[in-house]
Amino acid sequence: MYATKTTRLIRFAMIAAAATSLTACGAASRIADIGKAPEMSSIQDPQARTGYQPVSLPMPTPLPTERNPNSLWRTGAKAFFKDQRAAKVGDILTINISIADQAKLSNESKRSRANTEKAGMPNLFGLEGATLSRVLPAGASAASLVDLSSDTSNDGKGSVDRNEKIELKVAALVTQTLPNGNLVIQGHQEVRVNYELRDLQIHGVIRPEDITAQNTISYEKIAEARISYGGRGQITDVQQPRYGQQLYDIIMPF
Repeated sequence: MYATKTTRLIRFAMIAAAATSLTACGAASRIADIGKAPEMSSIQDPQARTGYQPVSLPMPTPLPTERNPNSLWRTGAKAFFKDQRAAKVGDILTINISIADQAKLSNESKRSRANTEKAGMPNLFGLEGATLSRVLPAGASAASLVDLSSDTSNDGKGSVDRNEKIELKVAALVTQTLPNGNLVIQGHQEVRVNYELRDLQIHGVIRPEDITAQNTISYEKIAEARISYGGRGQITDVQQPRYGQQLYDIIMPF
């Protein structure tokens, strides 16, 4: 009994150590921020951020450049006058985000099965009486040696009811120009209200032709769009389960 208690204590200590190692860094930063508003990140070059990777996409075959003597028109130009819309690395444009998503889904499945198996040996060359009486327990009948039955029933139900609406505008920076003229953009916006910090990030690839005369573009015209809208602070902390509960939900098999 003492060995059993010792084993349980060792297991509990191992789980506690694992939980502590997982939450040590996050807990330390949260303890340091007690009584203070969340710190805003500094403005920096998106290409210098950790994890930044240039975008590489399939490109069309480049067209040969033709130069016409004494001509004001050049290949690839869209107008004789300078276009004020974003067109090169470092330019800024405004992205309009208007997402209204609603989905409803319900599903129900039922399955039932009943099986019955019976087997006997009423006749065995006349030996079923004397021979089987020495093998089988008292009161057993050779006519019903095996009688199996099973009954299975499953009933599953599921439903999804989701309604999301986001109306935002964010300024994005052109970080890369692709060989076919498309632009890679990245936008990051932070808004702090009291002790809650809202964080909006957007990444993707756009066509210069989709940029309006007001230097804006709608989010549905962004290819490979990655839109993230979340936050951190006291309200977000209250809405999240405790680290111990999250760890418990991960490691428990049932």
